[in-house]
Amino acid sequence: MTEIPLAVVPLIALALVFDFLNGFHDSSNIVATMIASRALSGRQALTLTAIAEFVGPFLFGVAVATTLGNEVLNLKIITMDVTLAALAAAVIWNILTWWLGIPSSSSHALVGGLIGAAVVKNGFEVVRLAGLGKVLLALAISPPLGFLVGYGIMKLVLYLVRNAHPRINEFFKRIQIVTAISLALSHGTNDAQKTMGVITMGLVAAGVLPTFQVPVWVIAISAGAIAFGTWLGGWRLIKTLGGKFYKIRPIHGFTAQVTSAMVILGAALLGGPVSTTQVVSSAIIGVGSAQRLSQVRWGVAGQIATAWLTTIPAAALMAAGIVVVLQGLGL
Repeated sequence: MTEIPLAVVPLIALALVFDFLNGFHDSSNIVATMIASRALSGRQALTLTAIAEFVGPFLFGVAVATTLGNEVLNLKIITMDVTLAALAAAVIWNILTWWLGIPSSSSHALVGGLIGAAVVKNGFEVVRLAGLGKVLLALAISPPLGFLVGYGIMKLVLYLVRNAHPRINEFFKRIQIVTAISLALSHGTNDAQKTMGVITMGLVAAGVLPTFQVPVWVIAISAGAIAFGTWLGGWRLIKTLGGKFYKIRPIHGFTAQVTSAMVILGAALLGGPVSTTQVVSSAIIGVGSAQRLSQVRWGVAGQIATAWLTTIPAAALMAAGIVVVLQGLGL
């Protein structure tokens, strides 16, 4: 393991807090439908999910970490206070939205924080437009893709089981254990890498690493933090995703999980950092819409969409303000 200067310890600690909150915040995305459809108890679902979350980053590489940590900002002029301010803003936003029970995007919060802090400190030339465009494209495309894929798969599943015995519900309830593991692997792969990217960015800025390359120990601590956060679980958000859109049954849980795993893992392998919250929420809405548009509570969906739209600018402004305060203090 690389020797870590004391100056870098606060960055790593804050990054792991963000990662923990990401898991705590996003656990609802993985387990809500499984708990709502009574496939597993809450504690069983969270434990299974946490194990898969830890394993995911070791199986599928670090393409997302490289995108977020090395392709969005010019590392040659990034300083430690930028990464600290970005993480602080993302942590504050995650805590605020968790307290309000709003499934906002940790990914949006981190991206907004990085852009806001970097631009205030170094000007717009610090932003690499190609990398930022890649990130924003992934974040923008993934929700409608989740909706459309969920809608299509649900229509297909409904057609395939049109003459099935009611006992088919028991199959859908049990198969969710498999699909939940797949979704947790994809979530751990995509979301834990965002923390890896920021920690590695900070290590490069501090001169600990000569070039951007994610060390194995960074992968391990990031995977561990998100898994621990997931295990503790964000019950306020589980309630929102598990029942406020519509009454979720086993067929809905199975279809939404398959959809989400496909979209999130596909993005992770391509290096696109997507919002698990957005993908899962849009998949749930797409699945419900395929059965009956009127069964979806569109008012709740609208509230969550508003949170999605406000997260990046809110986190950017918050991070910019933190940088200004740090500069005023001479830090």
